[in-house]
Amino acid sequence: MKSVYDELRDLIVLGAYPAGRPVAEQELCDRLGVSRTPVREALRRLESDGLVRAARRGVTVVELGGKALLDAYLVRASLEALTADLAARRQRAGELSPASLDRLAEHADLADRATRQGDLLAGTRHNRAFHRCVAALADNPVAFGVLDRIWDQIVVSTRASLTAPGTPARPVRVDDEHRHLIAAITAGDPDAASAHARDHVLATAATLSDQPGGEPE
Repeated sequence: MKSVYDELRDLIVLGAYPAGRPVAEQELCDRLGVSRTPVREALRRLESDGLVRAARRGVTVVELGGKALLDAYLVRASLEALTADLAARRQRAGELSPASLDRLAEHADLADRATRQGDLLAGTRHNRAFHRCVAALADNPVAFGVLDRIWDQIVVSTRASLTAPGTPARPVRVDDEHRHLIAAITAGDPDAASAHARDHVLATAATLSDQPGGEPE
């Protein structure tokens, strides 16, 4: 059974409460069928996660923009470089199973297929699954947890941009970047894996100057 915190986090990340929207405590209590105490505790955690901020009668869903959003991408780039490095080191040490690498490739396949078919919401979901898989292969729970929180902030803050026109060649480059990262991890090459992961996220951050937000890739 999900906790009130998990339920509220899902509602925000999945878009039930869009960025910038104020949300009253009583509305959340009514929706979840719980009292104010667990809702307030959950909102305090979500505020520390950077997903909401206190408002007069509840909270407002945080929307990162400008420098704050770029900062989130820069931190993500550093952490994903670290997790890719660690995953490649584990592969070199013989600690990763062929099945785990197959799952990584499968997530990349699903992300590419959904994006090419124009289903950007599904593409974003599979993109995140791909990157979470890399982080899981690194076997560093601290990095995994911080990355998850940063991804939440980016997804919430860039959801509106998913319907904005993007560069047509970008989905092709995204898939190429994913494949290079998979190849480096599979080869057990930490330096190459780290560089590919960092460059991939920074390439996404570079699109922020071309359109509002930027699709998380």
